[in-house]
Amino acid sequence: MLYQKHFTPIESNPALFTELAHALGLSGALQFHDVLSLDDAELLALIPRPTLALILVFPTPADYYAQLAEKDRGVVEYTGSGDEENVIWYKQTINNACGLYAILHAVSNGVVQDFIAADSHLRRLLDACASLKPTERASVLEGDEELESIYNEFALQGDSEVPANPEDEVDFHYVCFVKSQRSGHLYELDGDRKGPMDLGQLDPHDDMLSDKALDVVRRFVGQIKSSTGVGLLALAPSG
Repeated sequence: MLYQKHFTPIESNPALFTELAHALGLSGALQFHDVLSLDDAELLALIPRPTLALILVFPTPADYYAQLAEKDRGVVEYTGSGDEENVIWYKQTINNACGLYAILHAVSNGVVQDFIAADSHLRRLLDACASLKPTERASVLEGDEELESIYNEFALQGDSEVPANPEDEVDFHYVCFVKSQRSGHLYELDGDRKGPMDLGQLDPHDDMLSDKALDVVRRFVGQIKSSTGVGLLALAPSG
């Protein structure tokens, strides 16, 4: 896949994700939490509710993009924008920045927007992107020097070894799952796909740790060949 820019990948770390989101303008009332199990009720109960978004990180095989192309065979390229959209989706054109795109997907959808400071860079970015088509949104993100500067501050932290060259490929990818405030449907948001993937209706009272939402994530994880390196972060009220 051809990318227009290259970033240093960010570590899958709830503290780093939280600090980055807060630096961009997300309220301290929300933070990212590690989800330690998809099945253990006691461990799931440690996550505050309502849970507003999930970010899955997983290892990618050598033929990952070929697999995506097969998945999206026959899928029409998404061109939605503005009031016609059930969710806001960002086409990824910055290499190794899938963690950033996952954060942007998490904070751009559902009631999370109510937790973004009015005078923040994140609010200005979302306002600028809301009415744009995906290709135009991609250009806004590519040209956003303040976003890049804030992101780099946190991408260079953490305990994981990062590539010396941002153009080097990494074998992990992030995908975000959100509930549409407009339609009540569950969506998979991955900037490397052709658009947002509608995964079906959730019940009105369901959040992202409801049984229906978790079943979708369980099926997704079940298709991953290696369980090593799989992680899940939840955007939820601060503990």
